[in-house]
Amino acid sequence: MKDKNLLVDIETKSLEELNSLANKIIDNLEKKSLEDFIEDYQVLIKLNNFIEKKFHQETRLISKKTKDRIDEIINNGKKTKKTIQKS
Repeated sequence: MKDKNLLVDIETKSLEELNSLANKIIDNLEKKSLEDFIEDYQVLIKLNNFIEKKFHQETRLISKKTKDRIDEIINNGKKTKKTIQKS
């Protein structure tokens, strides 16, 4: 598996697809000669680094969405409380 071919479309893949790809590379490493092993291992390291970055991006996005939603709920609660107090 060539580095260029692998890394062309990994940005569009989900974490599950990337994990599956990493598992396939690991399975193939067990069957390879030393030269092929080294090449595939380097690809696996790059893939692992990309998966880690993507995981952190997803985590930050989830945290931001959660915070925004909590802020929205709090703000709606304050508006409702003000409306009740005016009545």
